[in-house]
Amino acid sequence: MCRKKLQNVVKSINFTLQEEQDMTSLIGNIEAKVDAKGRAFVPAQFRRQLQDETKFILRKGLFHDCLVLYTEQAWNDIISVLRNNLSRWNRREEQISRQFVAEADRIELEENGRMLIPKRYIDALSIEKDIRFVGADTVIEIWPINKVENTFIDADNFALEIENLMNIGKSLKD
Repeated sequence: MCRKKLQNVVKSINFTLQEEQDMTSLIGNIEAKVDAKGRAFVPAQFRRQLQDETKFILRKGLFHDCLVLYTEQAWNDIISVLRNNLSRWNRREEQISRQFVAEADRIELEENGRMLIPKRYIDALSIEKDIRFVGADTVIEIWPINKVENTFIDADNFALEIENLMNIGKSLKD
């Protein structure tokens, strides 16, 4: 029961984020370096897309070994969906809500565009030196360079997947 409800929450989050009209769609795929203190420069391409945003929420990805950087607006939208779909009066749902929020950190960019990645994330993902920032619509994913390629579908299969998804969407509208 709880698993089905969680799947509905995820679908609701995706739907809510798709409906957000004033959010910038973050795009790009850029390599960067992490220094010995865990600091990395957010690529200028993303800083331009984010305009004046300097405050973010960072948490480990739910389904992959990456970090997810949320704008405050994107984070607040997700938290709103969680509040609307999970009951504080249900032990398991409260636990899920707590864990989702507790595993997040507030991050503020320095004036030069550098951010500090907390050591617990560096250790959990075995980040050494090279990372990749990947724009994923409403968020930026931060990947250890040795793990990012395994998440992409090869070109032929990707084309087929897109074609199938677009045809399904088209038939639903007809």
